[in-house]
Amino acid sequence: MDEKELIRNAYQKMYDGMIAKDEEILREVLDDSFILVHMTGMRQPKEEFIGAVLGGTLNYYSAEHENLPVEINGDTAVLTGQSYVAAAVFGGGRSNWHLQQKCSMKKVNGEWKITRSEASTY
Repeated sequence: MDEKELIRNAYQKMYDGMIAKDEEILREVLDDSFILVHMTGMRQPKEEFIGAVLGGTLNYYSAEHENLPVEINGDTAVLTGQSYVAAAVFGGGRSNWHLQQKCSMKKVNGEWKITRSEASTY
């Protein structure tokens, strides 16, 4: 698997963990420095984000990954993931969104970790 495929795999694993509410997967793929910047501008650090997924504040049901371009610069990378996502967040009803996450990543001990994700629509 080449580096771009490994980076895409990390993004897809993040979604797998979000959908399955699997703490182990999320801890594996998210760096300790991880910050999620929501569309509203709200910032959630790793522990708060994982707690929101596990606690039902953020509910993800499915994701179809449509476009996953990757730019690599040494041991850092940016993946701009465009996925069609079914979710219910912050008490709202289940909806489908074209969700874009611009993910900053770094390679740690041979593994790609997501350090930041900025959410928007596309």
